[in-house]
Amino acid sequence: MKPVLRDWAELLRISALFSVPGDALAGAAAAGLRPNRKTALAVGASLCLYEAGMALNDWADREEDARERPHRPIPSGRIKPGAALAAAAGLTGAGLALAYRAGRPAGAVATALAGTVWAYDLRLKHTPAGPAAMAAARSLDLLLGATATSGEPSPAALLPATALGAHTYAVTTVSRHETQGGSVRAPMAALASTVALGALTSRRRGSTGALQLPTQPRDIAQSALAATYVATAAKPLFHAVLNPSPPLTQRAVGGGIRAMIPLQAALAARAGAVRSAAALIALVPAARTLARKVSPT
Repeated sequence: MKPVLRDWAELLRISALFSVPGDALAGAAAAGLRPNRKTALAVGASLCLYEAGMALNDWADREEDARERPHRPIPSGRIKPGAALAAAAGLTGAGLALAYRAGRPAGAVATALAGTVWAYDLRLKHTPAGPAAMAAARSLDLLLGATATSGEPSPAALLPATALGAHTYAVTTVSRHETQGGSVRAPMAALASTVALGALTSRRRGSTGALQLPTQPRDIAQSALAATYVATAAKPLFHAVLNPSPPLTQRAVGGGIRAMIPLQAALAARAGAVRSAAALIALVPAARTLARKVSPT
């Protein structure tokens, strides 16, 4: 990879992009529909808005990064602050344009998502509302996929959107300590949240009462994906609980980002979209390989 391209790949954290398409696919599954052209538009919009958030995040944190992470593209001088801000604005515009092509309801959700992203990066990130804002962004991204696919808001997508938001909230809370470490409470709470979400996503949609052993192929796949999600997120979180050093905390955050893919796949399988779930889980090896070259955090 050429140096300039590598610098932008690092700024935009392209290895984390693999965690984005699953939002729209899980949303489409929750709406009870197969992915269609408008789902693809939602995926494109999500990718653009996610990358806009990455560029804007580093622009907003450029002074803090100069102190704590001087190797980052902006403080190291490899990318100019103005270029990062322009990229954030351009990607936001592209994301909104793609969303509105999927219809006004989808455009309205994307507008709320873009507003949340900018508010988080510019104002809320270092406030108590930061994790909630990030969680809201992920939830809105799943709702964008559901709304774009169906052409209207889908109440059935609220539960999976909430589940994805809860996971995001936990990961974001841990990420607040990734440069200094020292927090046992944050990874411990995230670990408990991971176990609870794993139990939720392993449960058949619409089921009530005690959990039952899966017998149908779809149920087995759903349970296996839920277990994969828990294993991906829980192991590095457990290590961070035992030793909340910056390196292990950063690994816990990276594991939480990668765990979004099996979580999205489990949510899709729970809604009956086994093909979408299979397509998503197939992204995991590529995400793992790219994460070794470009950090997702």
